[in-house]
Amino acid sequence: MDGLTIVKALRAATIETPVLFLTTMSGVDDRVTGLNAGADDYLVKPFAFGELAARVAALGRRPRKTLAETHFKVADLELDLLTRTVRRAGREIALQPREFNLLEYLMRNAGHVVTRTMLLENVWDYHFDPRTNIVESHLSRLRTKVDKGFKVELIHTVRGAGYCLRA
Repeated sequence: MDGLTIVKALRAATIETPVLFLTTMSGVDDRVTGLNAGADDYLVKPFAFGELAARVAALGRRPRKTLAETHFKVADLELDLLTRTVRRAGREIALQPREFNLLEYLMRNAGHVVTRTMLLENVWDYHFDPRTNIVESHLSRLRTKVDKGFKVELIHTVRGAGYCLRA
């Protein structure tokens, strides 16, 4: 594949890694085509190494796109807020709305212990303890849907502390 095809495929897959074309194609139409294909910058050979270094540094200073705010991934578990879909190892998992919100909160806090109180406040919007097993029953159903049939469990109980989503 040529560079244009590669960058088009990256962008089609929503991969936002900065791309700098280094090429001998020096025409204005070539530069426009490269940039329109998804390149972030375009440098024609021969070039000074200092200019290349400055352009790479400039690409590194650009703010990253906010894909992380709408798409979460932990191990082989993926959650997409825009399409409201969940997949594990490529297989779609159907969740009820509250289960989806619970998983979203766990994924936003992946690797950290979240307490029962945190879940009640952030998933159910309860600012008091309803003295029910609502958290435990929803987590049990979520575990069944997310972990059953897989070698690695992702949802963990941390005794005396809360719950943690991690590989």
